[in-house]
Amino acid sequence: MISIDIKKSFKDIDFNFKVEIIKGSINALFGESGAGKTTFLRLLAGLETPNSGYIKVDNKIWFNKKINLTPQKRDIGFVFQDYALFPNMSIIENLRFAQSLKDEKFIEELLEMIDLKEERNSYPKQLSGGQQQRVALARAVARKPKLLLLDEAFSAVDSKLRSTLQNDIQNIHKRLNLTTIIISHDIAEVYKLASNVIVIEKGVIKKSGSPDILFENSQTSGKFRFSAKIMKIEKADTVYIVTLLIQNNLTKVVSTEEEILTMKVGDDVLVASKAFNPIIIT
Repeated sequence: MISIDIKKSFKDIDFNFKVEIIKGSINALFGESGAGKTTFLRLLAGLETPNSGYIKVDNKIWFNKKINLTPQKRDIGFVFQDYALFPNMSIIENLRFAQSLKDEKFIEELLEMIDLKEERNSYPKQLSGGQQQRVALARAVARKPKLLLLDEAFSAVDSKLRSTLQNDIQNIHKRLNLTTIIISHDIAEVYKLASNVIVIEKGVIKKSGSPDILFENSQTSGKFRFSAKIMKIEKADTVYIVTLLIQNNLTKVVSTEEEILTMKVGDDVLVASKAFNPIIIT
């Protein structure tokens, strides 16, 4: 368990972060720009110092009034939006540099996980943006951290590559049993990756819970016609419940077995009204 209860005054904003995070979970920080999401990660990583409070990870104190561990001692991996790779180092040199205890076998595993074994001796400038982001992800976990932090790491890539990188996150998170915290403004990404969402408003954690509970919007009535993306298909007795992302809100539609034969998660569909009941048009 990660227990956080810290306060920080910064740029005329009083930040107050109090939350508990389950070990091994993927958590998403969600909120408007300037709400304090990046500040939360920087305080957790030791890049900023709280004014008061504590951070405790697996019963080990990272910060309180007497202790303030340096970032190097906090067992974290941090992936920034701008990759932050060393341009004068090859892929494998970037990964080796991140390790305090050298482990060539693990580096080989990481190269395989990000599908860049053949490019191990290439330099960042020789890679595509997506490949650079994969290297940044692998470098962040090369030292086998307890906590993986991602600050809008995939915001600069297109939707197809973003989906691939999300799959990489899921694979690495599961294989290495990490606790992961991501910042994202993309509800579809949050829904796909996170089991828990932490909502921050004006520097304060307002609520947390599953994406289903926090984002679901069941207030649909009258005639409508919306574009949507299928996020989940679940069987419930003799029918199927299809979870849809519509304009940054999640809603659920009941479909028959015959109807879901033409659907799969990730499909873009049209939702329209029929006798005041929503139907999905694939």
